[in-house]
This record gives sequence, structure tokens and C-alpha cells, in this order.
Amino acid sequence: MLLHAAGQFAVLAVGGAAVGGVLAAGVIPVRRRITDPVLETVLALITPYAAFVLGEAAHVSPVMAVIVAGLVIGARRDRITTAQTRLQLHSVYGTVIFLLESVVFSLIGLQLPTLIRDLSRAEAWPAEALAVAGTLIVIRILWVFPLSAVIQRRDGARRPSWPVPAVVSWAGARGVVPLAAALSIPLTSASGAPLPRRDLILVLATAVIVVSLIVQGLTLEPLVRRAGIARPPGDARHEETIARLRLAEAALARLDELAAGDCAADDVIDRARASLQVRIGHTRARIDGSRAPEPDGLTDQELRRDLNATEHAELARLYDNGTISQATRQQLQRGLDLEAARLNEQR
Repeated sequence: MLLHAAGQFAVLAVGGAAVGGVLAAGVIPVRRRITDPVLETVLALITPYAAFVLGEAAHVSPVMAVIVAGLVIGARRDRITTAQTRLQLHSVYGTVIFLLESVVFSLIGLQLPTLIRDLSRAEAWPAEALAVAGTLIVIRILWVFPLSAVIQRRDGARRPSWPVPAVVSWAGARGVVPLAAALSIPLTSASGAPLPRRDLILVLATAVIVVSLIVQGLTLEPLVRRAGIARPPGDARHEETIARLRLAEAALARLDELAAGDCAADDVIDRARASLQVRIGHTRARIDGSRAPEPDGLTDQELRRDLNATEHAELARLYDNGTISQATRQQLQRGLDLEAARLNEQR
């Protein structure tokens, strides 16, 4: 019986992964040819639903199909989308993910009191939930530590270290994915009868999520401090500054190549070089901890923000007096908003 259940589970998981991979293989070339950001955003939102429907139609795990399709497409996102599409998708995804997670947790929250009342009083679901949560933690530890040891040995470490695998093992707090998987369980069996123990599965899934978020979530920070792998707050900003310097230096090197090949007019090359050299100078000063001399008037960023605000006001005036249409206003507004956001990030 146990072997049969394990075999069925493997078939569902592998089949779902295969469906997700096949769908991703078909979606990637389509998205590579789409240039309209709105159309590509719609396709990106439809893809996970298509994966779920195909998984159900193939009688395999639809959740696994969605996960694999997302992983495969996400790994190639930079090569199949444009910068404008990525900006739009970033904003859309943040809103959609928040709404979907809110809906899922709201649904289970509304159902949970009824589910618990319907369970038999003899049902020891709290103990079962703790047992499932403990089993998941142990399995994750038994998977992460040996795998980390193999990777460290391959990288030349004489003695595997414990801090990173310990944190990775303990950081596996459960969220909306297992809850969505539990909610996707059919209400009835093939014969049409109510599926037995479905209510118990939903209660256990919710309880395990709560236990993991409370126990692992509240103890993760002390574990990270004890492991000594916590990054000081300034490290992330320093890493970003180093990356900005590397980007500007790469652009300057490419500009020199273009200048040597007479690919652009000298005045265009000179303006681009001056801008890059200013960026590199400011970035290196930030890395060294030195400060540029205070200007007598407005700084470059302050001046650009002031000019950006003036352009915003003029754009509003042109639209209010009927000089430009709504479409023109939206197009110009987007460019001004992107510039304003970029200036705010550089503060």
C-alpha cells in the first residue's frame, strides 16, 4: 500500500514537472517574438493558469506543472523580454502576488473554523500537525546538510562548515504554495462521493504553515546571528555600489571601442564619456568613503529633480489647456516618471 502510494506520488510529481517543462518550452519562443509589453504581460499572467489546467487535464500534479513552468521561464526572462516589459511586469507581479496570496489565506481562514468543527472530537489533529511539521523539518535537514557537504567538498573545502546549511535548513518556512496545493485537492472522488479526509488535509496544511512561521520564523534571526553569516546593513549598499562601478567601467570600455572604430560623432562620444566619468568618480568616492566637495549651488541630482518637476508641471499645463491628447500625455508622463524614480533611487 505504501509503495503504491509512493509510486503514485512520484508519477504525479514527475508528470507535473514534464507538463510544466513542455509548456515553458512552447511559451519561451512565443514571448521572445512578442514586442508589445501589454500583450506579453497578459501572456505571462495566463501561463501559470494554462499550466494548472494542462496538469489537471493530464491527471498529474497541476501545482508542480505551475512551479516548473515558472522556474524554466524565469531562468530565461532576461533573454526573452525587453526592458520596458520587465518594468511593467515587476509592478504587475507585485500587485497580483499580493492579491492572490491574500485571497488564498482568506479562503482558508473562512473555511478553517468550519473544518475544525467538522472534524471528529477523537481526531488528534494538533498532534498530527506537529508530527508533520517535525517530519518536514527533519527531511529538509537530512537533504540540505549532505548536499551542502558534497558541494563544499567539490569546491575544495577540507572540512564542511555548518552555518550556511543550518540556516538554509531552518529557513524553509511554509507559505502559500502548500496551501494552494491542499486547496487544489478535488472535492469528490471519481465515483462522485465526497473525498475522505480532505478536511483533515486542509487543517493539517494550515497548521503546519502556522507552526513553521511561528517556530522557524521567530527563531531564524537568532540562528543567523549564532551562525555568524548575517551581513551588516552596510554590506548590501557596498555591494550595490561596487556593482554600479563595474557597470559604468564596462560601459566606458565599450565606449572606447566604439570611439576607436569611429562608430559615432566625436561630440556624442565626448558627452557619453563625460557622463560615465562623472558616475565613476562619484561611485569611487562613495567606496573610498571620501566626499566630493560641496558645490556652491544645487548639486547635479538636485538640479535634475528640479528640472524634472518643471517638466511635470508643464506637461500637466499642456494637457489641461488641450494642447496635447491623453495618449501623448501618458507617453511623456511615463518617461518623466522613470527619470524621477531613477533620481530618487540615487539619493
